[in-house]
Amino acid sequence: MTATRREFLRHAGLASGLAPFLGALGSPAFAAEQAPRQRLIVMFSPNGVVPKTFWPDQEGELELKQSLEPLTKLRDRTMTIHGLCDRVRGDGDSHMRGIGCLLTGTELFPGNIQGGSHTPAGWSTGISIDQEIKNKLQSHPSTRTRFGSLEFGVMVPERADTWTRMVYAGGNRPIAPIDDPYLMFRKLYGNARDQAIVGSVLDDVLADLNRLRTMVDAEDRDLLDRQSSFIRDMEQEIKDQRDQRASLSHAAPELPPGVKDVNDSMPEISKMQIDLLVHSLAADFARVATLQFTNSVGQARMKWLGIDDGHHSLSHEGDDNDDAQDKLTRINRWYCEQLAYLAQQLADTPEPHGEGSMLDHTLIVWTNELGKGNSHTLDNIPFVLVGGAPGFRMGRAVKLQRTPHNRFLLSLSQMMGHPLETFGNSQFCSGGPLVLS
Repeated sequence: MTATRREFLRHAGLASGLAPFLGALGSPAFAAEQAPRQRLIVMFSPNGVVPKTFWPDQEGELELKQSLEPLTKLRDRTMTIHGLCDRVRGDGDSHMRGIGCLLTGTELFPGNIQGGSHTPAGWSTGISIDQEIKNKLQSHPSTRTRFGSLEFGVMVPERADTWTRMVYAGGNRPIAPIDDPYLMFRKLYGNARDQAIVGSVLDDVLADLNRLRTMVDAEDRDLLDRQSSFIRDMEQEIKDQRDQRASLSHAAPELPPGVKDVNDSMPEISKMQIDLLVHSLAADFARVATLQFTNSVGQARMKWLGIDDGHHSLSHEGDDNDDAQDKLTRINRWYCEQLAYLAQQLADTPEPHGEGSMLDHTLIVWTNELGKGNSHTLDNIPFVLVGGAPGFRMGRAVKLQRTPHNRFLLSLSQMMGHPLETFGNSQFCSGGPLVLS
């Protein structure tokens, strides 16, 4: 393979699963035209919350304190769940286990990433609930979609470690979010030039594999045969994608040009990603999505709020530091504004294949890796739900007593038509899915 082609493969992401360009060439959507399209979005922000400005004081009627005020217009579609706890222990500090066990509900592998005062750790040992649901949906023609799931990011660091990944295809298989909206656009919509380039590169790669096949033993030839089959499948998908583009049911959204991936552009990137997310769900590209803001121990500096301090540093300040508590409240309020914008966009979009709005058939779950930043507690992990879903009665505050969050993950799977008896560490699934109706 020439240096030029290797360079193209590296920049195109083909060296790691033929992404992101080939992501735009995913399987055709087989969803039944009139089938209910229940969707799940998980939104993440880091470093815990300020409990006194976040949680309602009483169970029942939903009180929206300062951090949650942006949801006022969506109060009757909102639920807060206090008392869900990440009971998973083992290797890793609280930030690591907070994000790595958040959607997997199971332990981290031993590893060499050192953090805090606890033992070092590696990746999660299990699949995350969003990917478990995705696999179930993709296994049946009536619920299969082009991508299955989409992983959006906003200012997620380039480095790959336990603090930066919450989505897992399986044990030791983290999935990186795409935090560049222009790259996400190309994944979703591609363009004819990219398809032509990728098609040419695939032809060359296949030729290289065929030449290499004559130089290796039988075991390696079997591996190369599987890779060749994968390449041929991709070539067929390119052909299918060219046909699909001609019949795309909606115009691709327009993105403002030249927005740079820097801290001060975070509000613009957030809006771009949310707009792309809503368009992709409306097109039924996927019914499962995640939206990850920064990362566990995220250090965003929200200068547009008049805050120069890094978020993680602020979260370590004591409860008696009124200035820090006010800044943390404003930070979480900003994240809540992003949630409200996402929910409102869905509410304003008619359901493409049914009655009502897209929000009526979409559950957004906003969560965090910690309950409180300065204590690093994994108790009372924030879970704020917005939208509509079978079995979830919205418009209220729910208070539980130190309930393992695995049971909530079971509820999400059940809501998406995939009832499970256990998920993650089975010892935290006693009692089964939560009753939230």
